[in-house]
Amino acid sequence: MSEKALKRKKIDFNSVSSVLYPVLFGILIFILWECGVLNTVLKTDTNILPAPTRIAGIMSENSSKISENLSATMTVIIWGLIAGSFIGYMAAVFATRFPNFGKGALTVLSVFNAIPIVALAPVFNNWTKDVSSEASVRSTVAKILVVTVVCAASMSINAYRGLTELKPFSLDLMKSYAADNMTVFKKLRFHNSIPYIFTALKVSVPSSVITALVSEYFAEYRMGIGRQIRDNISIAQYSAGWAYIAVACLIGILMYIILIIFEGIFTKRHRK
Repeated sequence: MSEKALKRKKIDFNSVSSVLYPVLFGILIFILWECGVLNTVLKTDTNILPAPTRIAGIMSENSSKISENLSATMTVIIWGLIAGSFIGYMAAVFATRFPNFGKGALTVLSVFNAIPIVALAPVFNNWTKDVSSEASVRSTVAKILVVTVVCAASMSINAYRGLTELKPFSLDLMKSYAADNMTVFKKLRFHNSIPYIFTALKVSVPSSVITALVSEYFAEYRMGIGRQIRDNISIAQYSAGWAYIAVACLIGILMYIILIIFEGIFTKRHRK
């Protein structure tokens, strides 16, 4: 077997093992959890830490209620992620075009991102109290704004790097052809920023889920996965709380998988 074939085989094995080992570890934890070994190790009863099959049963029994709360949470996540990513990218474009002023905008977004979510959520709840007479609308707008702020920061920083860290002499080549700023952006800067956009989204997607869940803890309207986790645990309904926690985990995992799939598609097209 040639050296090239051996190297390819080694890469394939590393790719498989990087996925296989975490999956096997997850299966092992699941088996130990289901058999009650985790309860023994952690010294907790099945009421506080119910078995996975019990959690799945509760999810099935309360599917309609979970779906309603899931819809409310996904609305916040999706719109906040879209708005934050768009604002962050536009801020990066502005900083690239007007570096003397634009970098200040990036700094402001970074400062907002440094503020804890538990501090941002009540502030935005207060700011949006006059948005609508409907509590559901006011609450949704406030939560979307919190997610938007968090997502905008990571996108702006990464997109700015993609728009400015160009290949050597590529910008000089464009200028030698008398290309205007819009042509440079479309032909050079935008394409160079695509990998950085996905890098930002790998941070923003999990952050948007966490931010939406935490924002729901402080929301005026009692709807959403995060709020149901809080309400069920506060009345010692731990099994129901775990069911909503499982739904929250599935949201994050599925959204991240979808992102990785889209990244693979766009990366292949970008290379072509």
